[in-house]
Amino acid sequence: MGVGNKELLILGLMCMLGNCFSKCGKGFITNEGRDCVDVDECNEDPEQCGKGAKCYNTNGTYYCVCLPGFRNIAGTINFTVTTGQCRDINECTAEGGRCGRAGHCSNLIGSYNCTCQSGYFSPNGTEKCREINRCEESKINICGENGTCQNDELSYWCKCQQGYSNYGNKRTPCSELKCDGFSADSGPTQSPRGLANILSMMRNSCLALSSPSAAGGEKFDGETLLEKLFTATEAVLSPGRPDTAEDVSLLLGTVENSIMFIGPQLKGNHTKIQTNETDAQIAVRRGSTRPTGAIHLTNENATLETDWETASGTGTYPGFAMAALLTYKNLKISGNRSFEELKGREKDGVDPSFQIFSRVVSVVVSNPSTQNLSRSVNITLRHLKDAEESPEERYICAYWTERETWSTDGCYQHHSNATHTVCTCEHLSSFAVLMALYPIEEPFGLLLVNNIALIISIVCLLLSILTFMFCRSIKGTRTTIHLHLCICLFLADLIFLAGISQTEPVNGCRFVAAMLHYLFLGVFTWMLLEGVQLYRMVVLVFNATIRPLYLFLAGYGMPLLIVIISAIIRPKGYGTDKFCWLSLEDGLIWSFVGPVCFIIVINVFFFIITVWKLAHKFTSLNPELSKLNKIKAFTVTAIAQMCILGLMWVFGTLLFQEGTVHTRTVSAYIFTILNSLQGALIFILHCLLSKQVREEYAHFLSCICTTHKKRYSDLTSTNPSSTQSQGSRSGQQTSESQI
Repeated sequence: MGVGNKELLILGLMCMLGNCFSKCGKGFITNEGRDCVDVDECNEDPEQCGKGAKCYNTNGTYYCVCLPGFRNIAGTINFTVTTGQCRDINECTAEGGRCGRAGHCSNLIGSYNCTCQSGYFSPNGTEKCREINRCEESKINICGENGTCQNDELSYWCKCQQGYSNYGNKRTPCSELKCDGFSADSGPTQSPRGLANILSMMRNSCLALSSPSAAGGEKFDGETLLEKLFTATEAVLSPGRPDTAEDVSLLLGTVENSIMFIGPQLKGNHTKIQTNETDAQIAVRRGSTRPTGAIHLTNENATLETDWETASGTGTYPGFAMAALLTYKNLKISGNRSFEELKGREKDGVDPSFQIFSRVVSVVVSNPSTQNLSRSVNITLRHLKDAEESPEERYICAYWTERETWSTDGCYQHHSNATHTVCTCEHLSSFAVLMALYPIEEPFGLLLVNNIALIISIVCLLLSILTFMFCRSIKGTRTTIHLHLCICLFLADLIFLAGISQTEPVNGCRFVAAMLHYLFLGVFTWMLLEGVQLYRMVVLVFNATIRPLYLFLAGYGMPLLIVIISAIIRPKGYGTDKFCWLSLEDGLIWSFVGPVCFIIVINVFFFIITVWKLAHKFTSLNPELSKLNKIKAFTVTAIAQMCILGLMWVFGTLLFQEGTVHTRTVSAYIFTILNSLQGALIFILHCLLSKQVREEYAHFLSCICTTHKKRYSDLTSTNPSSTQSQGSRSGQQTSESQI
């Protein structure tokens, strides 16, 4: 009771001092008029809600709301200092991709900032980066004169006029499509078989790219079109084609233009394609900026060393650059006319002959000014065969011109070894390494031996011809064969001595080559007839005569037929730059070597049978032993004759082929010696060693040496024993001549 009174007393004192029990509630205050007034907590304490929040006063209280870039840790939107707190939001992680793919996001307290890549911008620093409107901001038409710049929400693209294209790269300038360059009407009327298919395919693809609605246009992707190109090229490069300089130029130009057209359509940066006839590598770079750096393209037969500045050029950059290396594995560009521009390289007053010593290689780049490059390019070409450069040989770097000839202007040899030649060129085209062959003057000794040997052979053959024509005691089929064999060999040696090196005029040289071809084939044909005759003499028991008509048809007709067919098939194969003989390049030499090998094989067969038959007859008691001995002698002489002539042409083949100086010199000496032995051997074996012929010679000489009176007295002599002896000898000779 007492305690309660004390508390009431204290309470009363407090009320008297401070007006304790006010009639205003929490968040209000009494003003001077004793009215309740709201307290503005936000105004009294600006940090009431803390950093990152905004304070809102209400009647009797307040609440806090987080500013953008902040978030209440309690998760509610409205809060007080006792129920929440604002914390910074990392927009770069919380909301990925806020600046877009072309921007970089940087977090700030309560905000963030977008940093854009080159060519992009963010309007206020917090929006997604988008591409600059180049259609409006660029001072030049970035799509080219024949393209229209089109803007979309984030970028731009180029719309090309008909006849122009950016090859699917929509943000690159429009380039002209030269579809008319793939027209068959632009080339020779007689083009290589299959090339028309390439031109048609490329033209249709070009028209389809130029205008998708073009009639007949069939559109392929770059890789498919490239594969179709080289499949069709392989058909054009089949053996024996192209066979003219015009066809070669058309093929090279068509393939180069096709690669220029296909290159920008390839998806990959490096493409390689290989067929049986070609080997190609193509490098492509795309982008708004011109590429830089080195280019290295290589295959089994060639290597290209250059850079992207050279490949793209210094003019307007179309958004892509390309470099291609193409090797033709079996393309042959030959003919004297193709080397006309290389004349004037005399050495000791003598012009060299030329031959292609590497694969033909084409280099294609997107630079439109390939005839005036800012830097030289290096092209390494592998030789067709390993060979050390000798005094009579020189390696030359050459390119194929529009004039359909080889030229060296702006292209020179940088380095050569046994296997490769490095060519440095100031322009681009189709290249090859040529070998200049300087003829070596024949030694005086060889010329002397050659002339003496041929003269000896000609004299011996002439004596043999006269003997076979006028010696009555040896008349018969075998003598007829020997006579015409000697006639063919005599004429061949005369023409060989006078015209083998007379290469001018060309038609005269071809006539000499054709006559030598015919006459030497005739020699071997008559040798074959001799083998047949020996075979018949043994097998048919000596009844072996052959009608002269059949001999002439075979001995002269067969060689004539071979020469006519050869001249029709390969008329330009008769005569070379060095000799008036058959060319070794186009296979015409086999029209001589083939029949010769066949005749030798057949003769060997006949001789083996003949020797076997003779051996069998000698073992028996044969009354015709003397005749067998004669046939044996005939066979031995025929075999010796065939061996001499066969060996002569083994070395003759080496003489007319390209080889080392030592090999050709040795072959020339042996060929010359054997050639002289051929005529001398016929005269010795068939004339001097024949008893009948020697008696005829003795009788002829005695007639010359005896005076007219002596001869008259001998003729009027009536000695019966002499007459009987002469008659007996004449009968014996007549019986022997029948063999």
